[in-house]
Amino acid sequence: MNLRAIKGDLDNRIFNTVNMLLLLIFTLIIMIPLWNVVVSSFSSGRALAEGGFIFWPTELSLENYRAVFRDSGIWHAFFISIAKTAIGVVTHVFFCAMVAYGLSKSHVRGRKLYVTMGVITMFFSGGMIPTYLLIKSLGLLNSFWVYIIPALLSFYDVIILMNFFRNVPSSLEESAKIDGMGDWRVFLYIIIPLSMPALATIALFNGVSQWNDFMTTKLYITDQSLYPLQMMLYEIIVQSQTQSMQNIGGSFVIETTTKGVQLATIVITTMPIVVIYPLLQRYFISGMMLGAVKE
Repeated sequence: MNLRAIKGDLDNRIFNTVNMLLLLIFTLIIMIPLWNVVVSSFSSGRALAEGGFIFWPTELSLENYRAVFRDSGIWHAFFISIAKTAIGVVTHVFFCAMVAYGLSKSHVRGRKLYVTMGVITMFFSGGMIPTYLLIKSLGLLNSFWVYIIPALLSFYDVIILMNFFRNVPSSLEESAKIDGMGDWRVFLYIIIPLSMPALATIALFNGVSQWNDFMTTKLYITDQSLYPLQMMLYEIIVQSQTQSMQNIGGSFVIETTTKGVQLATIVITTMPIVVIYPLLQRYFISGMMLGAVKE
């Protein structure tokens, strides 16, 4: 028994050590490129022009960020990104929750048909050209609402919320209806507050998707006043084919390069998600555990 215990303890130590080494390697693989982007964004144009990996800026400079913020278009694009993300997340979560609550009730007529139709949309789509023609026929081209209306429903999110709503005790709804509440008040005042972990998880995923989305702008928007921050970043990356940045904020930039402005824009674009994620982390963790254990 002693030999078996010693052998088992040795195996556990080897397993834990290998696990820690692998996690350390994966962490370094993820963190080193991120660190390089952040540090390089604070480097001068001369240091960036020399090339190579920058672990610490030899010439600390804020010119890249000054160049970004001198462009008034960046501030407007930042506002568009915040507006479309905030409105998109709220409407998406509410609409998905409303549909999921209805489909979670077994007595709803045609429920199986609606669920089947929804599942089909998860695997098949009309394609890019038919979708473009639909957006055009709805009058959503060059409209802010092209960011909101097509993203209202995701049946994958509906399925997650349906499974959560099924676990809410029906006695709560019955007692509320006895007290005179209708279906809408039950949904708004009982179901929604009880579903915050699931809703926060859906909001986090959808928020990241909305914030990072630039293809919607690329396909359906030509009006630059509706460009989000991600589209501005895309244009900066395209412009990085040239070696000098001659018109940022209406003036010639000497101490920065296109690459420097590109890196600074990447950091600015990523920062809101980095700040918001810790605020939703506790809901995110509990929401990810939904349905993991069956009793």
